[in-house]
Amino acid sequence: MITQKDIHRFLADNGIEPDDKITIHASLRSVGPIENGADGLIDGITSYLTEGISLIPTHTWDEVGRDHPYYDVRTTVPCIGILAKVAAFRKDGVRSLHPTHSVTAFGKDAAAYVAGEERCASPAPVGSALSRLYEEHGKVLLIGVGHERNTYLHSVDERLGIPDRLKDDGFVITIKDYDGNEIKTPPFHTHFTKAADTCVSEYYPNYKEALAYTGAVTYSQLGDALVYVCDAVKMTDTVKMLWERTDHDLCIKADPVPQRYYC
Repeated sequence: MITQKDIHRFLADNGIEPDDKITIHASLRSVGPIENGADGLIDGITSYLTEGISLIPTHTWDEVGRDHPYYDVRTTVPCIGILAKVAAFRKDGVRSLHPTHSVTAFGKDAAAYVAGEERCASPAPVGSALSRLYEEHGKVLLIGVGHERNTYLHSVDERLGIPDRLKDDGFVITIKDYDGNEIKTPPFHTHFTKAADTCVSEYYPNYKEALAYTGAVTYSQLGDALVYVCDAVKMTDTVKMLWERTDHDLCIKADPVPQRYYC
C-alpha cells in the first residue's frame, strides 16, 4: 500500500523540491494500491509541495469541440481517466478555464498560475499553464504511462512552431466560469496533423531514447509503476535540437529519432 510518506520519499529521491511546479499524468492501476486512491496520490503530492504547485490535466478535448463548443468548468467531466476526474472537482484545487486542455492546480498561488486560460486559442500555446513549466523550470511526472501521454510535448510543438500541428479553421467555444458567467474564446484551433494517421502524441515515444540520452528524462519507480521524471527545460531544448537537425517530420509514424541527431 502506497502511503503519503512513500509519495514524499519518492518525490524527494527524484529531486523534486517543495517549491517546484510539476504536472502529473498517472495510471493508478499501474501503481498498485494507494492509500485513499486518487485522492491519496493528490494529497501526498500537494502536502509535499508546500511552496510549489502541482498541475493535474483535466482535459475535455473529447467532449468539447466543433460539434459541441461548450465547456462548463463546474460540470464538464474530463475524458482522460480517474485521476483527472477526481482532481477536477476537488474543493482545494483550481480548475483552469481552458476549454479543451484544462488543468487543476493545487498549491500556493494556484489561481494566479492558471488565470487567463480562457484566452487560449489552441491546446497549449506559450503562456498557458502547461507551457509555463518551461519558464518555471518545472517537471513532468509520467507515472505508469509513456510519452504518448506527455501533454507537455504539445506545448513544445507550439512553442517551437512545428508545422502541421493545428487545424487551420478555428471556431468559437463558450466557456462558463465558476460564477456562471459565459465567456467566448478567440477562434480556437484544435490539434490536427494532415500527415499523420492519428494524433501526433501517439508518436511522441519516438523521442524516448533522445530524451534519455540528453538527461531530459530519468526513470524511477512508484509502487509497481515505472515513472518518467521529465525536466521541462531539457525536454524542450532537446526537441528543439532534434528539429534543427531533421529533414522530416519526427512524429507522424512510429520511427525512433536517428541517433545521429542527438549523439
